[in-house]
Amino acid sequence: MNRRAALGLTTTVLAGVALSTGDAMAQQSSLNEQLVGTWTMVLCEAVQQDGTKGPLVMGSDPAGQYIFTGNGHFSFQAVADLPKFASNSRIKTTAEENKAVVEGLIASYGTYTVNDADKTIGIHIERSSFPNLNGTDGKRIITGLSADEMKYINPSRTGGGSINCSYKRAK
Repeated sequence: MNRRAALGLTTTVLAGVALSTGDAMAQQSSLNEQLVGTWTMVLCEAVQQDGTKGPLVMGSDPAGQYIFTGNGHFSFQAVADLPKFASNSRIKTTAEENKAVVEGLIASYGTYTVNDADKTIGIHIERSSFPNLNGTDGKRIITGLSADEMKYINPSRTGGGSINCSYKRAK
């Protein structure tokens, strides 16, 4: 092999190594970078201390989403298919209608941080539809995170037990 061919081969190999290293580095983003965006709920189930499982919100066809912004804010909603109010007014409701709404939704917003080392999301709830959560801090343990799927456990459910959730990235 002549000198010019050897130099060309060496340059090609080095460029290939640099490109593959760059690709690998680009693919290794932080948990926070992977988390940012809108996620649609696939499943959220409350797990009682005795191991029994049930829905996070009561009612039929629960749906929800989690939104994480790049600057550390979040918004979370889980809502069942709630019955309409007979009065067609959210001010003039019955006790049964109010009970269905309270049991059929949970929503909150606030700020969050991500700990890459222990794969957790720390949340600070500014406001919630369950006012006992206002001003509280919580943790979500990430059990799976890919470009299209997020799974986590909330190990400290209010009232005991935990919550297991699975989301897909909104398209």
